[in-house]
Amino acid sequence: MDVAPIPALLPRDRTGHQFVLYADSCSGVPGALHESTFAAVNQIVARLAPQPEFICFPGDEIIGLTADDEALRQQWQHWFDVEMAWLDASAIPLYHTTGNHTVYDSHSETIYRQVMNHLPRNGPTGQEGLSYFVRRGDLLLIFTNTLNLTLGGEGRVETTWLEQTLIEHADAHHKLVFGHHPVFSVNGFVGEHGRDIDTAMGQTLWSLLIEHGVLAYVCSHILAFDVQVHDGVLQILTAGAGTAHRMPEGVEYLHCVQAALDQQGLRYQVLDTDGAVREQLAWPLNLGMSSDWDPLSLGLVHAPYSPKLDESSSSSQDPNLICWRFSGVCSAEATGTRQTLLSAWNEGTGLAPLWIGLAGIENRLSILLAPTPGRSPHLWTGPALQADQPFDIQVALHGGMGPGGVLWRWDDDKPWSSLHGSSAWGVERLSWPSFWSIGRGQRGETDFPFLGHELRVKWHEK
Repeated sequence: MDVAPIPALLPRDRTGHQFVLYADSCSGVPGALHESTFAAVNQIVARLAPQPEFICFPGDEIIGLTADDEALRQQWQHWFDVEMAWLDASAIPLYHTTGNHTVYDSHSETIYRQVMNHLPRNGPTGQEGLSYFVRRGDLLLIFTNTLNLTLGGEGRVETTWLEQTLIEHADAHHKLVFGHHPVFSVNGFVGEHGRDIDTAMGQTLWSLLIEHGVLAYVCSHILAFDVQVHDGVLQILTAGAGTAHRMPEGVEYLHCVQAALDQQGLRYQVLDTDGAVREQLAWPLNLGMSSDWDPLSLGLVHAPYSPKLDESSSSSQDPNLICWRFSGVCSAEATGTRQTLLSAWNEGTGLAPLWIGLAGIENRLSILLAPTPGRSPHLWTGPALQADQPFDIQVALHGGMGPGGVLWRWDDDKPWSSLHGSSAWGVERLSWPSFWSIGRGQRGETDFPFLGHELRVKWHEK
């Protein structure tokens, strides 16, 4: 077994922080299914050099979900005293959030407060020990309870205290908020309360994150690693600490996330149980001014983009990142037919692996990825463009962000957002085609042409 140290990402300045995120081990029972898988992830965390300053575990430590209070206490005892015995919590603090396996009725909530008596009791009235915050110098960590029983239980979260805490710590340079449930659906698993936070509460929560300059919302619950960005705020989901048998095979994997935060931003690496870097990100993207990007001619062009690697998953090199700026005037005629901004394809009979354009009478930005011949393309959608009006919009494809790496923004000064999709994979599966068609599809001028006028396209790679 490989026990060599795994190099941790380190802050690029002395004021930075480096830490680990992982969750959803659903363990706590000796000899049960998840004990060995959780141990495999813990071995990776233990090999990090240097060790993290702290660890955040956003929920579902134990399998729980029992009406036997004594059995629940025994699970917690086994998790802390046996499975996490390798960790010196006095040197490396371990911060938790509630989860659906751990806080599901009044009895389990009481037991949770008791076993988590080392956590701060500075949450809202009635939520002491369930919601709390930690201030580490210029870093604010807020841990919310997304299973608030006083509001109805799973998928419900209190936001008044969250807002007040953000106001009181406005001087914090870095702000991270944690909760068990995602706000935005992951991998097509959609459903408020059971899978996502209540829609109205989630919208309120996200508005607060945007308003108060929060860098990321960190969550778990859905068995995956996933990152998205919405109005400039990251949603980082890590739920790969043990439940391997329920993960989509060939798509998701057991993992932990090692991160570094400094004045330049956030960097992370997602490590599997072999210690390999499977996904990575440096945020913000820092692409420079789009006015300096390279122009593209309309019609057919040989692809100017030839990445060194089509797959970023097993490489220590930076993931592929390519972006375009599309401007023009939409057609006054609302036909609903697809209109091509860019189509990327290869010689032969296969469908274009990449198509970017407008669809529907609302002129909705749409992106199709078809990396596997003979399989249906996966669709991502963005904003609608007004008929007979000028537009100027940017699109980016990031090979290290999975399905959340299909991005858009209006201009250089606006924040990035992930387009909406239901796929479990993203640009990392795309082998970059040899030809680009600007303003038309792969079959020439009659293949879904752009119906407006004054189309201009620029592109950039990083």
